[in-house]
Amino acid sequence: MNLYFLGTGAGRPAVHRNTAGIILQPSEQSQEIWLFDCGEGTQQQILRSPYNLRKITNIFITHLHGDHVFGLPGLVSSRSFTAQDQPLSIYGPAGLREFLLTALRLSGTNLTYPLDIREIQHGSALEVNNYTVKVMEVEHVLPSFGYRIEEPDRPGRLNVEKLQALNIPPGPIYGQLKSGAVVTLPGGEVLRGSDFVGPPQPGRRVVIVGDSRSCQAAVDLAQGADVLVHEATFEAASGEKAFAYFHSTTAQAAEIAKKAGVRQLVLTHLSSRYTKQAEQKLLAEAQRVFPNTVIASDHLSVPVTRAPLGF
Repeated sequence: MNLYFLGTGAGRPAVHRNTAGIILQPSEQSQEIWLFDCGEGTQQQILRSPYNLRKITNIFITHLHGDHVFGLPGLVSSRSFTAQDQPLSIYGPAGLREFLLTALRLSGTNLTYPLDIREIQHGSALEVNNYTVKVMEVEHVLPSFGYRIEEPDRPGRLNVEKLQALNIPPGPIYGQLKSGAVVTLPGGEVLRGSDFVGPPQPGRRVVIVGDSRSCQAAVDLAQGADVLVHEATFEAASGEKAFAYFHSTTAQAAEIAKKAGVRQLVLTHLSSRYTKQAEQKLLAEAQRVFPNTVIASDHLSVPVTRAPLGF
């Protein structure tokens, strides 16, 4: 599982930060990728990335502000040239269907693949390719959502050493026991899979919060996540301004990560007022509250590792 940041700026493109867009590669075994938000210029950012448009199978939109959706009609159109008949599903708030279909209709765009647009609401739980995607509304000017992506748990480790000590040779019996089955040996001895398999390995949890004030909903959604991606439009001293504009500060995002008990926080959606030189100050503000914080930059790759047992 890997996160790749296509755009990390707020409001409008800047020289060093494009508008919002994040790729999630949910599985190391698959080249399929998911896209979260699609601001203006997202296609160009993908061309400069290790990924390609053809591999996008699902798009999740947090809200309908232009810096999160104005790249969507062009991307959906261009996908026809590369993905041909491969289906695409798009999830987002009410109004997404009208916005996208109107843009495609007025531009005379004909798609070569099936397009499924699903408008979500607070509390939605989506089943997407064996992953569970939970949806929660956060606090912004327009309806804005956070997404929690949950990977399925993995079966526990088979205790091969214990089986070898019983002189059980490798073979189909190992697979049966790992699946939890009860196996009767030729001599009548009964082996129970539960006696030879360790506890399941929890799946990874990634939470991506759309534009939002600091709010309890973000804390609830992010509980125990491996990685939380949260906006940090303003510096810590601008709390009143952040509240007035329905955004968060660096310190507020860090406080959410701390309360939720996440493993890592990635800050994104930084205002263009902050230069590259100012970013160390912004990072320090967040790290004073939650040390395991990084600030995303365009084309930053963040692996989502598995938590050690007992985390």
